[in-house]
Amino acid sequence: MRNSRALAAVVAAGALVGFGAPSAAAWAEPSNIVAMPSVIARGGHLTVTVDGSSCHAAGSYVESPAFPRTHLKPITGGSTASATVKINHNAHPGAYDITANCGGKPLTRPHAFTVIHGGVRGGVGGGTTSGATRTDMAIGGALVTVAVVGGGVFWMRRRSESKA
Repeated sequence: MRNSRALAAVVAAGALVGFGAPSAAAWAEPSNIVAMPSVIARGGHLTVTVDGSSCHAAGSYVESPAFPRTHLKPITGGSTASATVKINHNAHPGAYDITANCGGKPLTRPHAFTVIHGGVRGGVGGGTTSGATRTDMAIGGALVTVAVVGGGVFWMRRRSESKA
């Protein structure tokens, strides 16, 4: 009876270690790549974050056709590393993949970010034209006309008052 209890305890401990090992190994490999912001203009700075304790190893890097190979820096207090990259000025607009290589194990995230031509449209207040529009010119012309007519009327009234 005692041997069967000891055997059951050993089997349970072995199963616990056996089931826990694959999940612990999964944290060592790169498991997720996040790029912020997800839409960026050429020449902008992109922050790439990679999960996995193997990304703390020296020589770990991220790369993409839109930016040069950049080494990852470990983030303290976790199993995450990050890099800040600058998008090439000659990058074509479109979606780009990011490949992380941590401890010799590569991970690619397809369509991780999108490069656009020019700045991001800002919505209300984010003007897309430069210089004065036709409406601006019409309003400005009307204001100048009203000022000239009003000044002329005021000057003519003052002149007629002084003669009387």
